[in-house]
Amino acid sequence: MLLQIPQLFSPEEARQLRETLERAQWRDGRQTAGHLAQSVKRNEQLALDDPIAIQLGEQILARLGQNPLFISAALPARVLPPRFNRYAGGGTYGNHIDNAIFTIPGNGARVRTDISSTLFLSDPDSYDGGELVIEDTYGVHSIKLPAGHMVVYPGTSLHRVNPVTRGVRYASFFWTQSLVALDVQRRTLFELDTAIQRLTADHPEHPSISQLTGVYHNLLRLWSTT
Repeated sequence: MLLQIPQLFSPEEARQLRETLERAQWRDGRQTAGHLAQSVKRNEQLALDDPIAIQLGEQILARLGQNPLFISAALPARVLPPRFNRYAGGGTYGNHIDNAIFTIPGNGARVRTDISSTLFLSDPDSYDGGELVIEDTYGVHSIKLPAGHMVVYPGTSLHRVNPVTRGVRYASFFWTQSLVALDVQRRTLFELDTAIQRLTADHPEHPSISQLTGVYHNLLRLWSTT
């Protein structure tokens, strides 16, 4: 399931995050790439233990925990601490699929990358190129969102970042291990949850609400990997 989450951060909040990143110490992104990815990756990233990365990552995690759309769509069990990248001067990242497993720095816990997320932090008119291009069974999707907006998509997707030919593209990216491993099951639960919320808003006393809610939780109980 590919889903846009609008205004995880307001434009002003995104500007503040971006200004903090502009003061950061960036390093060659190929240092964090696997053997195959090194040949197609040309960007800059913050070190995982960089104080700015840790500080801003904690802000993002706190905001995610308050976002009903992300919680409904991702059903998060574990979220890897957010990372940050910078693209400029033709920077790009060719077609690749993310690693299936990452380790949380510091505690060694492993996260299965069911869901990939990209939080855009630069205004789209401030740079040329830089589209996140995702290929899935429904076709090719080119995504370039306003600052503060986020996109979530299956970690199994082939994707790339087009070259940035003008300006600078700042973003945060991270992975989520869901309570439900299969994308088709998460999509079903998300659609059911959305329908229940709409029914509750339009007909709060409708007797089917409790029955549908029970179906939702029984499916979650059946499909959960926890």
